[in-house]
Amino acid sequence: MNVPLTLEQKHREADGMGGYRTVWRSLGLLYASMKSGSGRLSGGEVGPESVSRWQIRLRAFPLGDPRRPVAGQRLRMGQRIFHVEAVAEADVAGRYLRVSAREDER
Repeated sequence: MNVPLTLEQKHREADGMGGYRTVWRSLGLLYASMKSGSGRLSGGEVGPESVSRWQIRLRAFPLGDPRRPVAGQRLRMGQRIFHVEAVAEADVAGRYLRVSAREDER
């Protein structure tokens, strides 16, 4: 597990004009191993978009620990963003987590 990924959580922040905007805040750095899965081309809002599936393996953290990813968060590697779709234990002893993620490329 030698790939550094930043875990990010979505937050609503006042925009100063009575509304809100969405910002992503870093929760910390995690190290992972990554395995690519299937990919497809889909029609996005502004044109074709490549969607790739990833299996990401991380060290496990207990439920409720802020370092444990949950669906709706994302992992970032530089400019690449992996949207967390599901998280499950990867082994019987619960030492590792398997994160199913989606990467969208325009």
